[in-house]
Amino acid sequence: MTKEVGLEVDLGPLHLKNPIMPASGTFDVKCTLLNENELNRLGAVVPKSIAFKGREGNPEPRICETDCGLLNAVGVPSKGVEYFLKEDLPLLQKTNDTIIVSLTGNSIEDFCNLAERLNKIKEISALEINLSCPNLNNGIPFGNNKKKLYELIVNIKNSTTKPIIAKLSPNVSDIKEMALAAEKAGTDIINIANTLMGMAIDIDKQIPRLGNKIGGLSGPAIRPIVVRMIWESAQVVNIPIIGVGGVCCAKDAIEMFLAGASAIQVGSANFSNPYVMLEIISGVKRYLKEKKYNSIKDIIGLVKD
Repeated sequence: MTKEVGLEVDLGPLHLKNPIMPASGTFDVKCTLLNENELNRLGAVVPKSIAFKGREGNPEPRICETDCGLLNAVGVPSKGVEYFLKEDLPLLQKTNDTIIVSLTGNSIEDFCNLAERLNKIKEISALEINLSCPNLNNGIPFGNNKKKLYELIVNIKNSTTKPIIAKLSPNVSDIKEMALAAEKAGTDIINIANTLMGMAIDIDKQIPRLGNKIGGLSGPAIRPIVVRMIWESAQVVNIPIIGVGGVCCAKDAIEMFLAGASAIQVGSANFSNPYVMLEIISGVKRYLKEKKYNSIKDIIGLVKD
């Protein structure tokens, strides 16, 4: 009988049955084509970011296709935390035993209020902090200023006992500095990375193709950049890394594992193939068997400096 390879991973205090999950903003439990059994096969579920109070998103159009991905300027709309707890969380509980909730806010107070409100909700396994949100004091995203990033995470850690995932921005000159700042502040896990800022113009109408003018680029075009950032960060931090950006198949995921990611999230690919995460889980298993590895842990960070 062929021995089953192990896909279980520990991201600090967070245990996953396998390292494959959706990226926040690309998964909606009310709209997915996956049934409850299929969703339970994922390592975790990560719904779209929630805010403490309801907030509008950006003006339309919010999404446009590019040659190798998507530009989005959705603007993180949310119906607020109370709506999430009443309407969304009960549905998420039926799909998976590991629920990671993404938090958005414009100030430290926003994030801390959210973290404190969710702290005693036992069904929530971890909190992911969307660091691309702007700081109200200066308009600069928390993820682009290491001092503000550090201050935010320290305050969130004081507001919750749940594991914290810092979702870093790739729109920085040195991702290692931001990763180290997040680690020093006490984050349990880092997520590399959010979308790269981009712009597209309709040459016939001669106007931006997004209502917000600029947006975040996701999809295959950004994957080599993300792989580089994962590899660089893995050399300097001692906390687990989640990789996200352009993962479309098992090969893409394996590349991130080899670079140093302990888990991966799948984003834009979910829109074109709702079953892609399940296919990636199967593909990673095949790779490990073919290479005669016993566990996914055997290949994490195999490509070192």
